[in-house]
Amino acid sequence: MDPRKTVRVLIGLLLWLASCTGEKAGPHAAAGDDCCPPGTQAQGTKGAPQGHDHESEHGRADEKPSDLDRSAEDLFALECEHKVKTHACDECRYEVGVVKATERLVKDGLFKVVKAQKRPVTRSLDLNGEVQFDERRVAHIRVPVEGVIRRVRVNLGDRVAQGEALFDCESTAVGEAQAGIREAQGLVAVARRNHERLAALQKEAIASEKEVSAARQEWESAELRLAKATGRLSQLGVAPSEAAGTAADSASGHFAVRAPVAGIILDLHAVAGEILRSEEPLATVGDPSSLWIWADVYERDVALVSEEQGRGPLAALVSVQAYPGREFPGVVDLVGPSIHRATRTAKVRLVVANEGTRLMAGMFANVRLLLPGNAQVLALPQSAVLADAGRLFVFVHRYGDYWLRRPVEIGRKFAGFVELTRGLRGDESVVADGAFLMKSDVLRSKMGAGCAD
Repeated sequence: MDPRKTVRVLIGLLLWLASCTGEKAGPHAAAGDDCCPPGTQAQGTKGAPQGHDHESEHGRADEKPSDLDRSAEDLFALECEHKVKTHACDECRYEVGVVKATERLVKDGLFKVVKAQKRPVTRSLDLNGEVQFDERRVAHIRVPVEGVIRRVRVNLGDRVAQGEALFDCESTAVGEAQAGIREAQGLVAVARRNHERLAALQKEAIASEKEVSAARQEWESAELRLAKATGRLSQLGVAPSEAAGTAADSASGHFAVRAPVAGIILDLHAVAGEILRSEEPLATVGDPSSLWIWADVYERDVALVSEEQGRGPLAALVSVQAYPGREFPGVVDLVGPSIHRATRTAKVRLVVANEGTRLMAGMFANVRLLLPGNAQVLALPQSAVLADAGRLFVFVHRYGDYWLRRPVEIGRKFAGFVELTRGLRGDESVVADGAFLMKSDVLRSKMGAGCAD
């Protein structure tokens, strides 16, 4: 088969399948024929015209006026050589710029339908920045004591819960602190029992008030000693619960390093058998679902950005080299309080939702701040406006399952939208996402479409 016909068939097949429910594919299909997409009949099929010449029956496309230069009423009144309305003929409707798409295709999300709306024209300010972790959602794990890492329980990228054990370690200093806690706990238990015994004897006039008071002071002293030992263990970065093990644990100074927050292991340096040093981080745990972008704004633009940010959330679009053509929405939440002496720039911080964790800390970013303007214009999403042979157009709902391409003229582009200066009133239903598929169906004549040979 001719490659051009193969392309044409594949493009038209998707739209046709959704609307084919067992009835005949075209209004001129013979009774008893099987339902088949237009343009897919094999050569030599019984009843099919032989030697069919597309140019002789349809004429050359460039000899006919463009559908973009004719009114919708005129286009929907035309009849084709099959003696039916051209827009209703599955073989000829593309000649008048018509696509047939059922309501089901819209509901299933293949096409997104919108209406042109009045929107404020935004100005943009382009900045350079860098992706970084949101420090409010990140914990850098260090242990302020020297020792040995005995076991690493996690891997890079693992999700952990708050309080989950990450590493098993040993430290002489921790062992001494654990032993101090156990000793203090023993003294507290003895002093408490002694006080309780003397208090009972006092009720029977066997022990004096002085003996009971002395026992109470001894108990309180033991409690203070336990609190001091517990504080010492906490200063070493170990939870007091780690002192509840066996005497052997205390002698070796065994303890577990636990996650201070829930999140993902973003960075990992710990290795089993490695010397534990207080100045070196073992790991970084955090939630990368939201990141910061630190961008530089020149001194001349600081006042403008500060004023707009003070009026309300200041939107921005972020792009990185890893995902060309894609923009991540963000919001400015801080304008830095100082100007860097060398660069004469201030720092601006944006919060960006990191869906699918596509953005990574350390990436360079291009930031486009969207500064609201006062002008209101009729606008559509940029995906709704298409081009062919130097002409711009959109697909407008006509009636039922029929969509017609209509010429438009545009003005400014801003924040994913485009200004419409001519072509629509504003109350029409227009295809945005999926419009390119409709364009492919209408322009199939340029790829060798037409009646089947």
